[in-house]
Amino acid sequence: MSRSQYYPLEFNPKTGEPFLRLPSPHENIVITTPRRNDAPTIVSYMNDPALYYWLEGPPHPYTPEHADSWLASLAEGTNAALAELERAQAEHPDEPPVKVSGCPVRTLREVREDGTDIMLGDIALVRERWPDVSNKEEKESLAKPNAERPIGDPEIVWCIGDYIAPSHQGKGIMTAAIKTLLQQWATPRMGVRQIRVETFADNIGSRKVFEKLGFKYEKTVPLENRFIPSGRQIEAMDILWWRAE
Repeated sequence: MSRSQYYPLEFNPKTGEPFLRLPSPHENIVITTPRRNDAPTIVSYMNDPALYYWLEGPPHPYTPEHADSWLASLAEGTNAALAELERAQAEHPDEPPVKVSGCPVRTLREVREDGTDIMLGDIALVRERWPDVSNKEEKESLAKPNAERPIGDPEIVWCIGDYIAPSHQGKGIMTAAIKTLLQQWATPRMGVRQIRVETFADNIGSRKVFEKLGFKYEKTVPLENRFIPSGRQIEAMDILWWRAE
């Protein structure tokens, strides 16, 4: 019997929301699509020094308008991914799952006993853009052909960006979540074969998460005059790689 083109996504029977569930002992954690009403939680997280100290992208201070704009941009990506799966289901209903360009789920949530949930964080799987490369021409020479490679091309270099609520750090949740995303979606559904990640050189915890998942340290790249929005200077990035066996 053939599998649905949505496989291995599950769907919430009440809301229809797609999700991936983490294995035991984190089976109360799911990865879902973003929701517009996540905005207040995101604002709270992004203004917490335990998080923004380690994040290069988000503005600081972080406002509700920032959250609304961010969630709107995420919705475009997840909606496009779901539309791609819907087309595949309509065109290839009795065939094995086809390769797709992205993942429709990225938001971590903890499901409580009463069925409600709380938003915990985010995992983004995107094509690599070499943020550690300062020379614009060199960066473009790497990023442009990578962005143009076709769906499922094993030569695509991917990257992971993530964060989790300070209240849930150190519990193995992010390690389990990234492993779930890799094993259940990235590798079988997107054809991901290699991932390059960058962590701030002083972010030992983030580096350990990736090393637990089999990422191998390549090098440390010194950075000059690199400041994140909170004003903190970043002196170096560690580069790690994961490659499918």
